[in-house]
Amino acid sequence: MTSGASVAGQTTSLPAANQRTVWALAWPIILSNITVPMLGLVDTAILGHLDDVQPLAAVAIGAQIFTLLLWSFGFLRMGTTSVTAHAVGQKGIDNSLPLLQQAIWLAIPVSIFCIIAAQVLTPLLLPLFGDDPTLHALTADYLSTRFWGIPVTLLQYCLIGWFIGRGETRIPMLMLISANLLNAGLDYYFVWHLHMGATGVALGTVLADAGALMIALIAAVQRGLTLRLPLPDRAILKRMIVINRDLFIRTLTLLIVFASFAALGAAQSTEVLAANAVLISLLLLISNALDGFAHAAESLVGRFLGAAQPQQMRKAIQLTGINSLIAAFILVGLFVLAGDHCFRLLTDNEDVLPRLQEMHLWLWLLPLSGVASYWLDGVMVGAQATASMRNSMLAAAALVFFPIALLPALPAGQLPELLAAWAVNGEVSANTLLWLAFHLFLLARAAFLIPAIRRVVQTTQK
Repeated sequence: MTSGASVAGQTTSLPAANQRTVWALAWPIILSNITVPMLGLVDTAILGHLDDVQPLAAVAIGAQIFTLLLWSFGFLRMGTTSVTAHAVGQKGIDNSLPLLQQAIWLAIPVSIFCIIAAQVLTPLLLPLFGDDPTLHALTADYLSTRFWGIPVTLLQYCLIGWFIGRGETRIPMLMLISANLLNAGLDYYFVWHLHMGATGVALGTVLADAGALMIALIAAVQRGLTLRLPLPDRAILKRMIVINRDLFIRTLTLLIVFASFAALGAAQSTEVLAANAVLISLLLLISNALDGFAHAAESLVGRFLGAAQPQQMRKAIQLTGINSLIAAFILVGLFVLAGDHCFRLLTDNEDVLPRLQEMHLWLWLLPLSGVASYWLDGVMVGAQATASMRNSMLAAAALVFFPIALLPALPAGQLPELLAAWAVNGEVSANTLLWLAFHLFLLARAAFLIPAIRRVVQTTQK
């Protein structure tokens, strides 16, 4: 195979797997993905400078619950990317529209289900985050507004997945940057001028998401999408459901880990919950920045696999992995240089800052702990090896995260001797153990995927 501008597939021509191709896909994704957690960072910064810490804690809890309900259906993004990339590789980009149309059909019943589930589950989930009635009331107000955006969010998943699968990553970039600019302005106005607190943050996010959806729909209409969707195609839907089933279980498991992490922090104190929320906001920034190369891997691996170009696929895997690792080290360096300044940008609360200043190491290690799992997830999505993604996530959660994170609940005499010094009754030591569990969970996800990536590579060598 050549390493020039393009290579010939079965029925179409694809760009060759080289640094230029990887970066052409990755830089818009990196830029747009960095703006995704900016929604959370803007919310954190605006609320973190209020005198009362409870609105920040309420948004942290509400965002976890909303994420648990909605990101469980992130398969609409990943699954759409996977099948679209394969279709582009096999038949050309002009034949990918039916995949978006069928993804929209999937999003309709999922939206209805999520709206019903949101109303049923919220009263059951709130008690898991402490027993402060004022905090629960603020969180419920936040969620009652945020839930109006459920259909908008799910349709965004479909459209973003479709554009990434087609290799048109600049459209998601435009969507998400526009949403974050709008969100920042609306949050500031609603919270600081209308004094709407957590509810204002929720309303700003919903309106910003609606603006991003309009941009995506306009771009899709320009590429042939019409309001009159064709009837559901059972063959395409069945294929998408099979892929998406494993992705659903995988994503739901991940979100249960995140929700449990927040709940275990809230059980210690509101200040611990708020400090962890700041680091989680920075984690989302890290993961979305590193996901730029993972999403590039999804698109390239899927298209080369669909076009029966195994050599180019293996080269794409190698290049996206190397670039991901370099980006992780760059992020570590930036956080080390920033020191306390990145914390002070997000909050000046005197109860929360001392806890954050004790947590620098956990922040610095996050890019290195997570880079392999993020990149391998992208490769697996492109290769449609979704069962391996599901199994690795379940194993990492069940065998690593929960056994370690729940150690403080054991009587001191039953703790492993090595960890007994950390898991004493003090809140800080319990939170340290919680962060240790999370880092090992990220590493375990990648370790459990190593056999799967070997199978993908070996299969293409036959």
